[in-house]
Amino acid sequence: MLSIKNIGRVSKRYRHLRRYQQIIGIILKYGFENIIDAMNIDRYIESGLGLIPFVNKHEKVEKLSKNQRIRMALEELGPTFIKMGQVLSSRPDLIPVDLLNELAKLQDHVPPFEFEHVKTIIASEFGKPHDKIFQSIEETPIASASIGQVHKARINNNNQIAVKIQRPGIKKTIETDLEIMLHIASIVENNIEEVAAFKPVKIVEEFAKTIEKELDYSIEASNMEQMADQFKNDKTIHIPKVYFAESSERVLAMEYIKGIKADDVEAIESAGLDKKLLTRRGADFIMKQVFEHGFFHADPHPGNIFVMEKNCICPVDFGMTGFVDQTTREIFVDLIHSIATSDFKLTARLLCELAEYDIQPNLTHLEKDVSLFISTHLSKVLKDIKIGKMLNQFLELSAIHQLRIPPDFFLMIKAFICIEGTAKKLDPDFDMISHAVPYVTAAKYRKFKPSRLAKEFMGIARQSYKLLQIFPTDAVEIMRLAKSGKLTFNMKIEGLDKMLNTQDQTSNRISFSIIIAALILGSAILINSKVPPILFGVSVIGIAGFLAAAVMGIWLLIAIIRKGRL
Repeated sequence: MLSIKNIGRVSKRYRHLRRYQQIIGIILKYGFENIIDAMNIDRYIESGLGLIPFVNKHEKVEKLSKNQRIRMALEELGPTFIKMGQVLSSRPDLIPVDLLNELAKLQDHVPPFEFEHVKTIIASEFGKPHDKIFQSIEETPIASASIGQVHKARINNNNQIAVKIQRPGIKKTIETDLEIMLHIASIVENNIEEVAAFKPVKIVEEFAKTIEKELDYSIEASNMEQMADQFKNDKTIHIPKVYFAESSERVLAMEYIKGIKADDVEAIESAGLDKKLLTRRGADFIMKQVFEHGFFHADPHPGNIFVMEKNCICPVDFGMTGFVDQTTREIFVDLIHSIATSDFKLTARLLCELAEYDIQPNLTHLEKDVSLFISTHLSKVLKDIKIGKMLNQFLELSAIHQLRIPPDFFLMIKAFICIEGTAKKLDPDFDMISHAVPYVTAAKYRKFKPSRLAKEFMGIARQSYKLLQIFPTDAVEIMRLAKSGKLTFNMKIEGLDKMLNTQDQTSNRISFSIIIAALILGSAILINSKVPPILFGVSVIGIAGFLAAAVMGIWLLIAIIRKGRL
C-alpha cells in the first residue's frame, strides 16, 4: 500500500540524488530556471545545483508556450509524471483550465517488459507457476502502458482472455518519484507565492491517492462488475467478463474482445455495421450511466470503445471511473434546464450550488457572464451546437469566477465530450443535444415519482423522530447548566484577529508619527529659544531632539516599506 506520510522528510543526505538531479535537469531544459532559482535548492540539498548537469535548451523549446513545455517535460520525466499529468487533466479544481486542456494531450508510450517478469509476477501473486493458472499465454503483449501491459491467454476451459500484468517494480518507482514530487512541491509552496496559490502539496497528495487505486487491479475488476450489473438487461451494451479466480492485485484476467475501434469508420463500413445506430447507442451508453445510474466510465475515448457484431457497444479499460450522487445529478439536470430556458439567474445560482469556492462570487457579474454564455450558444440551431466546445467554455466561465468544479462532475463532462467526438465521426449530422432531451426530462420528473417522495418522506420522518427522542434530554441538560451558571456561549468571528492587529499597527504608527512631530516642534522651540547648553550658538538639546526625530522617522519609513504599503 502506498503511503506518503513520511514522504518529504528529505534531509541533506537525500537518498534519491541521481533521480533528483535528472528531474531538475529536465525542468531546466524546458525553460523553468526561474522556478529553480526561487526554490533555493542549496538550502535543501547538500550538493545544491552543483551536481545538476548543464542543459542546453533547444531553440524550438523556447518558442513553445509555457503549458506545452510543462506537458513535454512531464513526458520526458517518465511514467509517474505522465500519469500525474493525465490525472491532473481531469482536476479543474486543482489547475487552470488552459493547462488542463494541454495535459489531456499527454502520450503514454512505454516499451514492454520481458516475459520472464510476467512469469515471475504471476507466480508471486498466485503461489504457483503461470502454466498452472493459464493454459497458455502469449509472450508478446498486445498493449503496453506505464502501469502494465496486456497479453492474450487461454484458461482451462479454452476461453481466450486478456491478461493485464502490472509492470515490475512500478510501485517502488512511483514511491521514489512521489517522495521527490512532494519534496519539490513543499519547497515551491514555501518559496514561490504565485505557484503556492495552486497548493502543489495538495496536488501531489491527491495524485498519490489516485495512483494507489490504479495500482490495485482488484478495484478495476470491481468497477467492471458494477458496470456489468448496470447493463445486464441491455443487449446493446457488452461489458467484458472478469475472471476473478485468475485475477489479483497485480494481475487482471478478463474476456478478450474481438471488435473494431469506435473511430475506425472504414472497418465499421466494411463489417456492414450501421454507423447511425452505433452513434445513437454510444450516446445512450453515456446518457444512461450519467442520468440513470450515476456511475460511469470516465475515459470513453475511441481507443476504449469497441463495436461488435449486431451493432453492440463494448467499453474496455475501467481504471478510471466516476460517480455522481443523486443530488448532484439533479442539480445538473436543473442546470441544463435553466440554460435551455435561458434562465440565467437560476443558472448562476445552480452553478454556485454545484461548485466549490473560497470567496463568495459576485452574483451580478456571474449572471452577466452566464447570460452572455447562454445567448452565444442557444442562438444556434440545436444540431449546430458543439457540446464539447460549450462545456469547455462553461469550465472557463467557472474558472474566471474562481468556482471549482468537483472532479467527478468534470469527468462526466469529459465523458460527454469524448462520446460527442466519436459520434461526429460516425454520423456528422448527429444531434447530441436533442438525443439528451428525453433523458434530462425523465431525470427531472423522476424525483417526483411517488416511490421517491415516499422514500424522502420516510427519511425526514426518521430524522424528526430521532430529534424528538433526544430533544427532551438536551433541553433538561441546558436548563441544568443555566441554573448552575455553567452555561457559556462561544462565538468566533473569522478574520477579527487580523483586523485588530491591523488596527493596532495603524494606531502605533499614528502614535509614533505624533511623537516624531512633537520632537521636531519641541526641538525647533529649544533652538529658537537658545536653551543651554549652547554649542556654536545652537542649543545642544534641540539638535539632539532633531536627530532623535530623524532616526525615528527613518525607522518608521523602513517599517512601512517592508510591509509593502506606503
